[in-house]
Amino acid sequence: MRQIVLLRGVNVGGNRPVAMARLRETLTRLGYEDVATLLQSGNVVLTSEQKPAALETALARQLSDEFGARIEVVVRTRAELARVIERNPLAGTAENPSRYLVHFLSAKLAARRARELEALAVSPERLIARGRELYVWHPDGIRDSQLAALLARGKLGVVSTARNWNTVTKLLVLADR
Repeated sequence: MRQIVLLRGVNVGGNRPVAMARLRETLTRLGYEDVATLLQSGNVVLTSEQKPAALETALARQLSDEFGARIEVVVRTRAELARVIERNPLAGTAENPSRYLVHFLSAKLAARRARELEALAVSPERLIARGRELYVWHPDGIRDSQLAALLARGKLGVVSTARNWNTVTKLLVLADR
């Protein structure tokens, strides 16, 4: 089964450096098949028969051991990633894909917490929670965004890692190769 593996916080601002060539070699050595990476920020597509939750746990342990630092992992199947793209709730609003982020969560947020986050989005920003994803539109960028700062702090109670819309769609293309 093709699965998309998203590593949280690697190669961002010099933190937790992970060379993609070494990552591919490590995953192949560990028995994963058809391993491919995208960009330098911990985006991997691979084939594994493990269920996504089991793969998250196994990879977090294996990669943390291999790279000597805690590495958190979020996994989606190819079909789940396709649904993330299909249900795009901001298709008519987010016109710059580099400022449109999907936060992939390890678990669905409680409905109350999701509503609280949606209420924190100050116009023109938007945040829509759908399942285990947060779709977030930052039309003015994230540098001065209080919403982006809040989401980046990792205080959602679940593992969260964000990718811009360009990367999300490229990962699906890579999964289909």
